[in-house]
Amino acid sequence: MKKYALAILVSSFVFSLFSNCNKSKSDTEESSIKDSIAVKTSPEKKPITAIDTVDYNQRMIALANKDTTGMWPVKAPYPLPGALLPYNRIIAFYGNLYSKRMGVLGEYPKDEMIAKLQGEVAKWEAADSSVTTIPAFHYIAVSAQSQPGKANRYNMRMPFKQIDTLLSWAKPINALVFLDIQVGHSTVKEEVSQLEEYLALPNVHLGIDPEFSMKSGHVPGKKIGTMSADDINDAIDILARIVREKKLTPKILVVHRFTQGMVTNYKAIKTVPEVQIVMHMDGFGSQVLKRSTYLRYIYREPVQFTGFKLFYKNDNWNDWKIYTPEQLLEFSPKPSYIQFQ
Repeated sequence: MKKYALAILVSSFVFSLFSNCNKSKSDTEESSIKDSIAVKTSPEKKPITAIDTVDYNQRMIALANKDTTGMWPVKAPYPLPGALLPYNRIIAFYGNLYSKRMGVLGEYPKDEMIAKLQGEVAKWEAADSSVTTIPAFHYIAVSAQSQPGKANRYNMRMPFKQIDTLLSWAKPINALVFLDIQVGHSTVKEEVSQLEEYLALPNVHLGIDPEFSMKSGHVPGKKIGTMSADDINDAIDILARIVREKKLTPKILVVHRFTQGMVTNYKAIKTVPEVQIVMHMDGFGSQVLKRSTYLRYIYREPVQFTGFKLFYKNDNWNDWKIYTPEQLLEFSPKPSYIQFQ
């Protein structure tokens, strides 16, 4: 739980060509016609090697939602075919199966949680039919800790059997799985590398959380952490390599953010065809505060796509009201990734 408030039929005709220099031109033509055989073939299935850029551009403009600043949509390389964004919107439940306090994913029994997730997906489908809505589990696979542990990393790597459990839950409902990394005193490169076997699966994507990246040596949770473009690019490089080596569709990278200092040198963050970056507005609070955070750290520092977190409890505290799909669809740009905690 965050403690901070703040963002191409191919027809093939085979002609029997009989040429005889002693025949007249008409004889040759007649012979060709008689001996021609039309062979019907099935359309050849060729791999799609490029996206429809016209459609992609139109969808990106629609996401920008009439923004007039020129910042949105962001200019970036076109993604590889099969990219999820901007064709879909992802609705994710966040948390850890060992804790009822880290998010809705671990708070409710499996069946109740999945029913609740599907209910949120239905709300977003009703609010915006221009894209497909996809459910997702966003699982904290590496959790920051207040103690150094044997490896002095100030984090705990969850057992792989828990990831296997999430994958088994995701399959029946065609959900995505995001593995979230809280590095503590470790590094993005070290923590993401130990999850490569899972990231090589088509439906598994990545999240990284600068809040718990303690470059200053502080204990996680005592101070808000930070990541530079270099840290984020390390994750992008690993994901891009996996996509190329395994011939996968693009991976999504979610980067949490709710303060200025959480992400530094944002203009140096790479945009590549293999990875789609979501800058995700994290943090709870009133609608006014959350919109302000989105504008300050997500809208004004554009990277590629945007996300928005909703807290069932902390966004409904006192006289606050949690944002509805209809309200968030008024934002410029419209968020492509919605996470519930």
